[in-house]
Amino acid sequence: MTADPSTPILRLRRASFGYGESVVVHDVDLEMARGERVALLGSNGSGKTTLLRGLLGLAARTGGSVEVDGAPAPSRSSRRRTGYVPQAMTVGGGVPSTVREVVATGRLPLRRSWVPARRADADAVTEALEAVHMAEHAHEDVSELSGGQQRRVLIARALAAEPDLLVLDEPLAGVDAASARGLARTLAALASHDVTLLVVTHEIGPLADVVDRAVVLREGRVVHDGPLVPGLLGASDEALATLEHGHLRHHHVHHADDDVPAERGWVAHPDTRRAAASAGSHPETHRA
Repeated sequence: MTADPSTPILRLRRASFGYGESVVVHDVDLEMARGERVALLGSNGSGKTTLLRGLLGLAARTGGSVEVDGAPAPSRSSRRRTGYVPQAMTVGGGVPSTVREVVATGRLPLRRSWVPARRADADAVTEALEAVHMAEHAHEDVSELSGGQQRRVLIARALAAEPDLLVLDEPLAGVDAASARGLARTLAALASHDVTLLVVTHEIGPLADVVDRAVVLREGRVVHDGPLVPGLLGASDEALATLEHGHLRHHHVHHADDDVPAERGWVAHPDTRRAAASAGSHPETHRA
């Protein structure tokens, strides 16, 4: 049974996370409503991964509180309600597995190990495959799929557990431009069905029409929480690190001949200017 629909699906109050003696993320206040699509942005070393790991109980919470659907997290209940799509992993674990078999593992936490799969489990797997447009590949060996298709299998596996919140870590990393566009379309379709998304990404361009809010971290603190303002679209890691109160102090768009590694830039998207124009004026900034 879920909490009141008005209860935020995710709420952090002055939450801090770290490892051992080191605190990496400091005093973050953050709420997500059901059906929201939020991008968590920041330059390398900003604390994005630690915040994500903290939400999942993989990094120590050193202060504050975390709630999922109104209940303290992490807990068995919060893990059940949160679907996680990792940035990189070997799908199938080296053992020959079909797409359907991999997605079916997403149902395992929902039943006891000795209880056989039921019709409801099979239906959930089928629905998850259809949601990411992989039903026609259900009986193929997952190791023979492209990188973008494997990423969609991971999303389907998370969806099979019927989570309230879907968390994706760099879903566009390591895939080519065509696959990135395909993944963006998949996420847009999920968003249209009110799936709540928290996406950690450097490549906001293809997702500009998917997410409706951006949270930016710098040195472990929130420096922007609001719409995708123009300065965030196409910004490099270097420029993003200068964000203050919704503005980039030294905004510079890198070109191919700049002496900056290509992987540090963000993927451009032809619709980003239109998306930015519809975002409105600079949002209010939340500083922890």
